[in-house]
Amino acid sequence: MSRLPSEPTIESIAARAAPAVFVVLWSTGFIGTKYVLGGAEPLTYLAVRMVLAALLMGVIAAIYRPKWPKGADVFHSAVAGLLVHGFYLGGTSVAIYHSVPAGLSALIPGLQPILTSTLANRWLGERVTPLQWTGLLMGLAGTVIVLHGRTISGQAGWGWLATCIALISITLGTLYQKRYCSQIDWRPGNFIQFLSAALLFAIGAWLFETRVIVWNHAFVFGLAWLVVVLSIGSIGLLYWLIRHSAATQFASLFYLVPGVTAIMAYVLFDERLDLLSIIGMVICAAAVLLVNKNTAPARSA
Repeated sequence: MSRLPSEPTIESIAARAAPAVFVVLWSTGFIGTKYVLGGAEPLTYLAVRMVLAALLMGVIAAIYRPKWPKGADVFHSAVAGLLVHGFYLGGTSVAIYHSVPAGLSALIPGLQPILTSTLANRWLGERVTPLQWTGLLMGLAGTVIVLHGRTISGQAGWGWLATCIALISITLGTLYQKRYCSQIDWRPGNFIQFLSAALLFAIGAWLFETRVIVWNHAFVFGLAWLVVVLSIGSIGLLYWLIRHSAATQFASLFYLVPGVTAIMAYVLFDERLDLLSIIGMVICAAAVLLVNKNTAPARSA
């Protein structure tokens, strides 16, 4: 018997669940980073993470033997890797290392939708409707409310600078990925991206850090989670969403990350979470629905 048009398929269910899964997984990255930074300095830990991720992705590519990029595609993959994995992860990790709370470290990158929408409107030729702009501004307000009144301990200036670098990098990186890398197979593409980021972090660790690693249980478990779940699973899902969503629709998901991160940080690290923060999370969720309301799925590139 033929399947009814309205009957959900496994693919349609997975597509609908993908944004929520992405937000949860992406938020765990801030939590995992806080754990591993107890055993290594940020650039040192990231160099190890990127090398392991590249090795794992290389094994996956060797098994499935996809078509490898050549020429300009290799260059574009490397640039996307430096932006998405290099300066974004470097910025957030340095911020957390300098005692910026995990929830607060998600705040500035959480403002990505505003910057993405502005750039997408000009760079990708995507039209952002007045309704979507309203949702984006709501998300901006909700993000600020979620993390209101949080103090920044440690070297506050370095923390704020690092999170601003992370914001710019993840915004440019996702737009660059959508424009130049959508036709590149994700397995060899990510392998190149991980290698380029590993080289950046290795140079930074050699120049500015002691490169000492304490291989305790928290570091090993956190590193394994960040390599397998974040660098392989979450990044793969990230690029799938970039390919199948308009830039503004996809970027709106980042408004949910600070709230989810704040909940996790409250449970694990006793970071502040009050009624006003919860209200901000609700506003962020409503903003995401508004941005994605009555919008047709974008064609894959």
